[in-house]
Amino acid sequence: MHSSISSLSTAMLGIGLIGIGRHGSRYVQHLLRDLPDVALAAVCRKSKSGVFSDATIPVYDDYRAMISDPRVHAVVVVTPPSLCYDICLAAVHARKPILIEKPLALNGSQARTMVAAASQSGVLLMTAHTLRFDPVIEMLREQIHTIEPLQSACLTTHIDTKPNVMSVGDGSVKVGALLELGIHLLDLVRFLTKEDILEVQCTMSPLPSVAPETQVEVRLRTSSGIACTLDIARVEVQRTGRAVWTGEKGTLTADWVARSLMRTAKDGRVEAWTLDVKPTVLATLQAFVHAIRTATVPPITGLDGCLAVEAADACYRSAANHGAITLVGATR
Repeated sequence: MHSSISSLSTAMLGIGLIGIGRHGSRYVQHLLRDLPDVALAAVCRKSKSGVFSDATIPVYDDYRAMISDPRVHAVVVVTPPSLCYDICLAAVHARKPILIEKPLALNGSQARTMVAAASQSGVLLMTAHTLRFDPVIEMLREQIHTIEPLQSACLTTHIDTKPNVMSVGDGSVKVGALLELGIHLLDLVRFLTKEDILEVQCTMSPLPSVAPETQVEVRLRTSSGIACTLDIARVEVQRTGRAVWTGEKGTLTADWVARSLMRTAKDGRVEAWTLDVKPTVLATLQAFVHAIRTATVPPITGLDGCLAVEAADACYRSAANHGAITLVGATR
């Protein structure tokens, strides 16, 4: 059992939330309304002013002070990834379970250190790859065996152009489309194939040395040789979230924007489903709380988050080397 959670199997669980911006506000609403026996014990943000009308919820501007609050039993982090490393190590030092929004860290070196620190201290570390909890993705995973063995996949995520939401401080640290959007697809490849990503070839525009990338194309290969292509971009047109998986027995086409899944068998038979919307942030929080209550491994571990970041590292190295084939984890 994790040493930090042995007394939390039945008691009211106090969550401290760090970061309550546009995405963090979703966590706020679920923590306030949708989780029985869980309380939003404290929040941390840059400014203490104008947060809640409920004065019973402490507001900190120093995450270390919030983590030290005895009312905070576990920590949720929804900040730019440049802040996650230091926050994670502080929570581990305090022996408090921690959930970190994707990407787990800015780079694989930081992510590896975070995972190792949590493991050595017996602290639960979960990565919030929330797309795994989308009903379309969940059903895709249930159905993927029907077309196996897998041969290839094409995954696309296009999100509307908007100001960078992962800047920090004076804006000197910015995250491009790969870490902000494409990290979901890198994680989905591992999640759906149950295999590691071995090598990548990647091109980006612009190159990160010039400005945060807005267009990314990735070709990658898994450990059994499944070939996947990733199309990642910030665009002016309509949002896209789509994956086409091809196997010896047919094709599965998933669209998590249109809420649909279609299976086309080799003989031409077609079966289609339309899935309801489900709040993925709530499902992520529920999984985190369950792992704490039961002292079990969370469904998306810190290592899962780390491996996605390491795959992104390889993409950046490949893009800097004109799209050369690059091994994942080669710099460990």
